[in-house]
Formats: sequence, structure tokens, C-alpha cells
Amino acid sequence: MKLATLRHGGRDGTLVVVSRDLARCQTVGEIARTLQQALDHWDDVAAALALVYDMLNNGHARHAMPFEPRHCHSPLPRAYQWADGSAYLNHVELVRKARGAELPPQFHLDPLMYQGGSDSFAGPCDPVLACDEAWGIDFEAEVAVITGDVPLGAAAAQCAQQIRLLMLVNDVSLRNLIPAELAKGFGFLQSKPASAFSPVAVTPDELGPAWQDAKVHLPLEVRLNGELFGQPNAGADMSFNFAQLVAHLAKTRELEAGSIIGSGTVSNKQGSLSGSSVANGGVGYCCLAELRMYETIETGKPATPFMRFGDRIRIEMRDGNGASIFGAIDQVVERCTPPA
Repeated sequence: MKLATLRHGGRDGTLVVVSRDLARCQTVGEIARTLQQALDHWDDVAAALALVYDMLNNGHARHAMPFEPRHCHSPLPRAYQWADGSAYLNHVELVRKARGAELPPQFHLDPLMYQGGSDSFAGPCDPVLACDEAWGIDFEAEVAVITGDVPLGAAAAQCAQQIRLLMLVNDVSLRNLIPAELAKGFGFLQSKPASAFSPVAVTPDELGPAWQDAKVHLPLEVRLNGELFGQPNAGADMSFNFAQLVAHLAKTRELEAGSIIGSGTVSNKQGSLSGSSVANGGVGYCCLAELRMYETIETGKPATPFMRFGDRIRIEMRDGNGASIFGAIDQVVERCTPPA
């Protein structure tokens, strides 16, 4: 089943069921007005939503309309919780290696995770807003899950049963603001503006055999200004699966339905700088920082700039037949002028 949120209908938008080919959708206000309402009552409404989905796919829906991603908000325009992990240790190892530090052994045992802002997400086609290019504007292509209610202390196997939906994420980072924030010892804040999620959230069964061991075993396609920048496999080199990430968060708190947990930047182990880019036969990268880390390790300094105003980032995942699963996050970096 595929679900999306149209912008009209108030701050939390209007829930629609979307056909598998992303061509048509239908509002379902008689079942659930918003995605959060559907998540709050999932056991009661999931079957009815699935029936609408089947009718859309079979061409029998009475009130279907064209599906337009540009009219979408993020599936959850705001959420009770957004926590982002760093499940791809290759990415973490490169960060530390670029500054001459080793990866601590405990990083292999316990996931990294930070609490992000969830009061307002960007839509999948909204601009990436920043006031200054000097902030070091970067994209981070990830996968995320939305959970049902998760009790405090739930084990990973229990958490796996509460994964309701999956989405893609652009977890925007302002890289040049990060060092000063981390030096304070309290983590990210200003360096993490609003994240954007894919137009569509899907139930795990939509992925078929690509959903195994609570991981998505498909390439994540990243295009920067129209050029293929990365296509690493989201299931490869994921040191902690989504069930483990959810369990990590639930160790000391219960999670409410509608909690979002991200994978962190998708990253595959590769060889050298010369062999890691798509142009040289590698799988490329899901953020600019990773390319800059390869450059720093091998040449002593980064050569690739961060994003500039007017740059475009597109993030998408396709099934085995080449069809888009979630729709695309498609954003342009724009200057934001603070209010007078």
C-alpha cells in the first residue's frame, strides 16, 4: 500500500491512497483524514485503506484523480518524533579517518542517533532554504521508517512488528555549522534544518523480497544537477537494521505511533577516491561530505564544493523493473531572506 499527504485540508494535510504506479490517488476522509489519524488507529483502518489501494490498482476506484508529487507535503507534515541514526559505519569511519581518528570499537555495538526537529518538515518538492552558502549546504540521502506504538524496552523483534511504513529522506546538513555545535557537547541543532521526505510512504510488503532482515536491499539513486552522483545499495553495509534502530530509541522511552526513525546517510564500502565515483565504476555517494572525505584522505584537502543557490538534488529508489517506488525528492537550493 502507498500513502501520501496532499497540502490542502489544514496544517496536517489530507491523506490519499496512491496507486502502485504513482499515477492516481484517492482521498479517504471517511477512513482517516490524515496519515497521523490512520497511524493512531492502524489496526482498525489498514484493511479499508488496502481495499482502496486494490481498487486504484485495478482501475475500479470511483473517485480517483491524477497524483501530482508537487502537490504533496511530506507524508507526515509534522511528527511527534524524528530521530536519525547513523547505521552505515563506512560513512562514520570515513568522517573520522579524514581527520586522522580511529573508529571506537563501541560504535560496532551501539548505534549513533540524534533527535531532529519534527515540528515542520519540508515537502518533497520544496526548496532547500538557507541564508548563506558559507553554511556548507549538503544533502543526505537516507531511508526512514514510521512506527506504530512501541513500548519502552521493546526488543528488536518486537520493534520490527511495529514498522508501519517506509520513506526516503533528504536530511539536509549545514556542514560548516556542525563543528562548533558538536564542540559544545550537546549535538546538532542549527546545523540540521528541516528534512524533506519522499512524496509517498509505503508498507514494507510493497518492497517484496527487497525487504529482508528489516533492511531495504535496493539502490538509492541520487542525482545532483541532473548527473548521477550515487547509487549505493541501502541494504549493503548497514550495520544496524531498522528493528535495531527502533529498539535503540525505545530503550528508555515508549514511542508513539507516527515516530520516524532514519537510517543515516546510505554508504557502501568502496576502494579509493578514483574508484568510488559513479564515473569510475563505483556506486558513488549519498552526500557531498563523503566525496570530500575521500578527497581529504587521498589528497590532503577537499576539492568539491558544497551546494550553491540554484543547485538541484533528486533522490529516488526504483524497483527491479525500474519503476519509482516512493516518488522523488526533488529540491532546489534557494536563498532565504530572514523577516525584517
